[in-house]
Amino acid sequence: MSEPTEHPSIARFREAHERLGGTGRIVILPDSVHTAALAAEALGCEVGAIANSLLFDAGGTPVLILTSGSHRVNTEATAERVGVPALKRASPDFVREHTGQVIGGVSPIAHPAPVPTWLDAQLQQYDVVWAAAGHPAAVFSTSYDELARMTGAPTVDVE
Repeated sequence: MSEPTEHPSIARFREAHERLGGTGRIVILPDSVHTAALAAEALGCEVGAIANSLLFDAGGTPVLILTSGSHRVNTEATAERVGVPALKRASPDFVREHTGQVIGGVSPIAHPAPVPTWLDAQLQQYDVVWAAAGHPAAVFSTSYDELARMTGAPTVDVE
C-alpha cells in the first residue's frame, strides 16, 4: 500500500507493478541522480543494467524502447526492426500525453493506455535490471524475463 505522501506517479506505478505481479523493490534515489551512469553508481550496478525508457514519436504513434544504459538507439535501424517508417525524439508533451509521466521518469508500465514497447536484447545479460518507476527519482529492480512479461515487449537490437 502506498504512503499518503508518495508522489502520485509513483503510486500509480506501484499499483500497476503489484497488479502485474512485479517482484522487485522500488527505490527512491537522490534528486541528483539524473543519468544512467549516476543511477548505476547510486545503485552499485553496471550502467548497462539500467533500462532507459525512451519514448519515440513514430508519426504520431508512441513507441517505447527499453534500452540498456550502455547503448544509444540507432533510430533508423531500430525503426526498420520494429516496423515503423521512422522514430523521432518525442516532445515532453508527447511523452506526458502517452505515458502520464515526465521524461527521465518514464516507466515501462503504468501508462494511461498500452504503448507498443520493445526490449533491448543487451539487457538479457543482467540478472538484475533497474528501470524508472514513474518519477525521475524512482527506480525498481526486475529481471529481463519479468520486464518482458509485464510489458509484453519483444526483443530488439537497438544499435
